[in-house]
Amino acid sequence: MIPTLVALSLVGMSLLLGGMKIMEAALKEWAGSRLSAAVGAMTSTPLRGFALGTAASALLQSSTAVTVLTIGLVNAGLMPFGRSFGIILGTNVGTCLTTELMSLQLHRYGVPLLAAGCALWLWTALADELAVLPKLPGVLRAPFRYGGAALAGFALLLVGFAALREIGPLLQQEGAFQRLMSIAERQPIWGVLGGALLTALVHSGSAVIGMAMGLASADALSPLTGVAVVLGANVGTCVTGLIVSLGGTRGGKLVAVSQTALNIGGALLFFPFMRELLAAASALAPADPAAQIAHAQTIFNLACSAIALPLAYVRLRKPPQPLFRSR
Repeated sequence: MIPTLVALSLVGMSLLLGGMKIMEAALKEWAGSRLSAAVGAMTSTPLRGFALGTAASALLQSSTAVTVLTIGLVNAGLMPFGRSFGIILGTNVGTCLTTELMSLQLHRYGVPLLAAGCALWLWTALADELAVLPKLPGVLRAPFRYGGAALAGFALLLVGFAALREIGPLLQQEGAFQRLMSIAERQPIWGVLGGALLTALVHSGSAVIGMAMGLASADALSPLTGVAVVLGANVGTCVTGLIVSLGGTRGGKLVAVSQTALNIGGALLFFPFMRELLAAASALAPADPAAQIAHAQTIFNLACSAIALPLAYVRLRKPPQPLFRSR
């Protein structure tokens, strides 16, 4: 049974992570340089930066990609550090779209969506590179190619989610796993640390939370432990930004450090109230453990952003005074 569990776990997690990366690459290619221009131009206020960060992370399905882009713009001097605060808050909210979509039980349509996405991409390849089919109009070429690839990536994510659901009954028969879950239930800090470590290793908080949702839907993971994983995943997702910022300017480092401080602060703030957070999420989805974890992530990130966003306006109202005044 152990080899089967390991194989299914690796397949499910690989599909989740691979689907996320395919979606991220396709959507990032589709957005192109327009996203960089938008990020640089539409951040005149923290609220606009928050809206842009939310939309960009939802579009790219990766808060890490938007954070790295923001660090790059600050490093290049195209955006002052003060304008990055709202974007960073928005990235945490934007990534909730993936897990909310997964909570809709769309995994039942994973294979048909994969076929549709591959068919769209193949159509563009046959029409352009191979010239077997008539060329598509220019307005349809990019949506078909990159949209098809993004749809295929999302479908792979759903197939991986379905695979993780299958290992639930097997895990419930393993005494060691049950003992581990009992410890995490009694001491949720282990769930937080596990979520943070796993997210830091795979560089995808959505994939880790999706894994927790898959196990919870099969009754192999309690929703409370899933909420602990959500808090940890929000911390673990900061690692990539910290690594990327090491060779950059002081402003870029400040962007990465501010994201880390915000996410750790949010996790510390909500850790004592995880049961209340789960209760609020359960009210929205009383009989669906996977949806409860997804809703808990959304509520957590919205609440953290609502608390932190006004701080950016305090900074704007009180600009630093010059050390020396010219006469």
